[in-house]
Amino acid sequence: MDTLAELRTLISRHAVDDVTATNLPGVVLSVSTAQTQSVHRIYEPVFALVAQGAKCATLGDQLLEYHAGQCLVVTVDLPMSGHVIEANAKKPFLAVGLMLKPATIASLLLDTASDAPAMANPFGAAVGEATPELLDPFVRLLRLLEHPEDVPVLAPMIEREILWRILTGSQGALLRQVGLADSRLSHVGRAIRWIRMHYAEMLRTEELSALAAMSVSSFHRHFRAVTAMSPLQYQKQIRLQEARTQLLTTSKDIASIGLSVGYDSASQFSREYSRLFGRPPGRDAERLRSSTMQASDATARS
Repeated sequence: MDTLAELRTLISRHAVDDVTATNLPGVVLSVSTAQTQSVHRIYEPVFALVAQGAKCATLGDQLLEYHAGQCLVVTVDLPMSGHVIEANAKKPFLAVGLMLKPATIASLLLDTASDAPAMANPFGAAVGEATPELLDPFVRLLRLLEHPEDVPVLAPMIEREILWRILTGSQGALLRQVGLADSRLSHVGRAIRWIRMHYAEMLRTEELSALAAMSVSSFHRHFRAVTAMSPLQYQKQIRLQEARTQLLTTSKDIASIGLSVGYDSASQFSREYSRLFGRPPGRDAERLRSSTMQASDATARS
């Protein structure tokens, strides 16, 4: 059995839902038996490898499509939408994701000093090919799901091997920026983390640029290079995705939710929500609840 085929077998055996957490730290599995509608969410730093099928992600005006044997790397928290574009019951979409830890990447960089130049304008996400040298440790990592007693010792070693293969591959320059404290990506990442934590507050570009240790003009340029959007557009995406979560999980009324995420005007909140998600908040919440109930009923019957 070749490595990609074994990876498909292992994912099929252990994935039970759209996203399945595992007992391997930072590792998630994904399976879908049909094409899906676009789902908006915050992608945290992750390396996602597709074993079967295909998926498309959108970041700003950038489209990132990745197929079997390809991978997506996301290096900072990014509001993206994604949907499965190739899947059916006989050949479901299958993927594995490894959350990226800056500290682990930094330790690898310290152990393997490199004089490779920093990327001038690193984009926050990219698609590349998975080499046989990268597929092999992923297979060995997922084999540990059947040997949980080996996980504490072997999983960290295999994770470092995977990261090393990425660092020495076509996406290495981008991943290297995650572990470098003084990289432009890390500087922009500090501003991104502030916006995520304080999304309901007024955004002051001067303070964010100071946090990123850049001039205002340089900060705007590098922020857009990483995220494909301005800081204000990024904040708006975060606000609206948080509002959507509250609509689904709380009993707050729509006006209160809009206010809680930073909107003073209920009409502006509704207008911008509709523009991003395709429906006004109330109708979208009804659809989300209905879809959730249908999925729960289907799971109960199976």
